[in-house]
This record gives sequence, C-alpha cells and structure tokens, in this order.
Amino acid sequence: MTHGHHHHHTVSADADRGPMLVALVLIGGLMAAEIAAGLIAGSVALLTDAAHMLTDAGAIALGLMALRLAARPPGGAMTYGLKRVEPLSAAINGAVLAVLALVFTIEAISRLANPHEVEAALVLVVALVAIPVNVVAVRALARANRESVNVEGVFQHILTDLYAFIATAIAAVVILATGFDRADAIAALFVAALMTRAAVSLLRDSGRIFLEAAPAGLEPDAVGHALAAYPGVVSVHDLHVWEVTSGFPSLSAHIVVGWDDDCHDCRAGLERMLRERFGLDHTTLQVEHEPKTLLSIE
Repeated sequence: MTHGHHHHHTVSADADRGPMLVALVLIGGLMAAEIAAGLIAGSVALLTDAAHMLTDAGAIALGLMALRLAARPPGGAMTYGLKRVEPLSAAINGAVLAVLALVFTIEAISRLANPHEVEAALVLVVALVAIPVNVVAVRALARANRESVNVEGVFQHILTDLYAFIATAIAAVVILATGFDRADAIAALFVAALMTRAAVSLLRDSGRIFLEAAPAGLEPDAVGHALAAYPGVVSVHDLHVWEVTSGFPSLSAHIVVGWDDDCHDCRAGLERMLRERFGLDHTTLQVEHEPKTLLSIE
C-alpha cells in the first residue's frame, strides 16, 4: 500500500487586502453621509441602503479579519489552519443580509400603504454623489481575487449598492417630476430584492463548503471515470471531492492497480492528470495492488 500527497495552496491575502481597505474607506464615508441625508430627507430608500452599506462595511471588515486568520499556517488541532473562517464570514454576512432584507421589505410596504413626504432633491444629490464612489469601490475590488467567497461576496454587495443608488436616483427624479412619493418605497423594495439575491448567493456558496460538496463545476463522476480509465488502474473506491475553503479543492481516493504495475509511477501519473485536467492540486491517493491470483493444479 502506498500513499500519495500533493499540497499546493496559494493565499492571496496581501493582494486582496489593499483593494478591500480602499473599498472600506469609501463605503464607510459614504454610509455616514447617507445616514445623515436619509434622516434629513425622510427617505426610507436612503436609510435602507445605508443599512445595506453597513453590512457591506461589516462584510469588508470581517473579510479582512478572515484573510488574516486564513493565512495562518496549520498547527495543533487545526490541521488545515483557519481557512474556513472565510466561508464562515460569508455565511454570517449572508444571514445578516437576509434579515435586513425582510425588515426593509416590511418597512417599504408600510410606506406604500402610508406614504411619507420625501425630500427628493436631497435624495437625488446623495445618489448622484454615491454612484461614482461605488464605481471606484467596485473597480478596486475587481482587482482582488474573486475566487474567494469573501471577496466575491463583498464585490457583489458593492455592485448591489451601485444598482440601488441608480434606482434611488430614478425614484427621486420621478418624485420631483410627478410628486409620486411612493416611488421611494418602490425603490426600497428593489434594494431589498437585491439584498435578498446577494444573501442567497452567499449562503449557498458558503453552505456548499461547510457541507463538503464538490466544487461548483467539478463533477465527481467525471473525476472517478478519469481515474478508473487511467492505464493500470483496476478499480477506484472511496472517492471524495470537496473544498476546504473557496479556491482550495481537495480529493481523496482508494486506487487499486494491477499486481505487476508500479504503484508509485501510477500515483504520480494520477496526481499529474488530476492537476492538469481538473485543477486539483491537493490530492491524497491510497494506492495498492490487487491480490495476485495463483494458479493451482490438482
């Protein structure tokens, strides 16, 4: 019996930290301005998006903390290190988004039934200021490693904010042109819908990691067939494909080869095939020979 291990995982924490810090400063400043403007204007759409931006700032802060923790080397009982802090952060942010989306949907429906007067001019000014700020933040985050569920979650949050401010600006224009104050509540519902979409995405992606599902786009059956079809392989058992964290797929399998085949060469070839064909860099293959059949003559 032989064992094969190939470990390779690159953490791009340093490369991701800079863009995330830029986004945090931009979003934090804009959030404070938006809260003040929303209170003055009485705009539920602005306050709704300000709360969403609070979750964005929290997502960035958690993401930065997760990057630092995930970069720590394995040790003690943590044989993989703290790499799953990243999907844990994404799951927390997703849950918070889902709760806020529900709260703001209820508030927006209440405003539809009993519309309040909105200072549409102020709302429009804030939205027009916020749109370019969000564009800069999105462009900064686009330079980070979006394979990370944390980074992608933050990116989607900021992109959602950009769309939300566009909706808020449109609602303000409608109110100024027609006096239809319910446009503000309709925009808030749109923002809540975007928040729900982001929450579902984050919870789905982080949930797949914690449930140890195969990485999206990687079919375990295809991997199993490729292993079984490799020259010298007799059978494949106990095949497992999962993600330790986003961008860190792993595989383990029990491989049986012919009794006269070189199990070490076979293992090396299988590892190379898995890396080149499926992008699996972290593999553990238990390789052993099939029993040698002896011919007996009576």
